[in-house]
Amino acid sequence: MAVVLDINPILSHDSPLSKKGFPVIPRFVSLLAWLVLGLNAAHSAPDLASTCPQVLQHSVLRLQDEKPQNLCQYAGQVVVVVNTASFCGFTPQYKGLEALYAKYKDRGLVVLGFPSNDFSQEPDSNAKIADFCENTFGVKFPMFVKTTVRGPDALPLFKQLAEQTSTTPKWNFYKYVISRDGKSIKSFSSMTGPQDKSFVQEIEKQLTVKGAAQ
Repeated sequence: MAVVLDINPILSHDSPLSKKGFPVIPRFVSLLAWLVLGLNAAHSAPDLASTCPQVLQHSVLRLQDEKPQNLCQYAGQVVVVVNTASFCGFTPQYKGLEALYAKYKDRGLVVLGFPSNDFSQEPDSNAKIADFCENTFGVKFPMFVKTTVRGPDALPLFKQLAEQTSTTPKWNFYKYVISRDGKSIKSFSSMTGPQDKSFVQEIEKQLTVKGAAQ
């Protein structure tokens, strides 16, 4: 529905503002700038949605300070999503994931860690988890606050991953590899370590593909 804005009363020299000494032209320029900014904002949202894969169109809280992060910032990269825990037999995989991230990040890989107590092995607070990851394994890849990764209360991201792969995390350190354009998502069990041949090959394969956001 078209909106017609009558600016004549604003620009008129007989307007109350003019009578009080406010110049007409500056007010017109300000109004024009306001309209242009509004139109630009209206067009920017669809552009973001068109370049960001649907699977990344989520906002989550960063582990270190619980500030919201839009996952669309990782659009165009190969994304590894992994649910983690501090007191699990697979916890040493943190080291391998960090090594993988360090090796391939310049080529477009990002690892996103999501601590979860779904398997009763992550009882600590976000602050303690952050301290543990950094000081024990030197984790520098992005980590997010403790969350639920399976079932009806799962984080929307994990619900979407489950829908597209027909599998939910069966245990801690379950992994999903998302292609640059978000159209290909493959899951890997906790038993598949960060240096396993099949896992690394899938990452390298996806890194060679240029996505729509590139």
